[in-house]
Amino acid sequence: MSDTPARPELPDHLSIEPSSPFYMAEVFHHDIGIRFNDKERTDVEEYCISEGWIKVPAGKTLDRKGKPLLLKLKGRVEVFYR
Repeated sequence: MSDTPARPELPDHLSIEPSSPFYMAEVFHHDIGIRFNDKERTDVEEYCISEGWIKVPAGKTLDRKGKPLLLKLKGRVEVFYR
């Protein structure tokens, strides 16, 4: 028998922000990789595969609530478990 726990299916839209409706804690128990336009990115805050975009922080710039200011980049998004 296999001792590895079953991984949940990766959602189409996922955010790392716990207050977001697209946050799924059970997915973050596993290591996730995100490829954007054939390059692996480690700074992605949110993604949507079907719409083809990711959100990444804009340097050290913060919004008025103290959270990183996010830029939306469009392109091909691939998500996988490592």
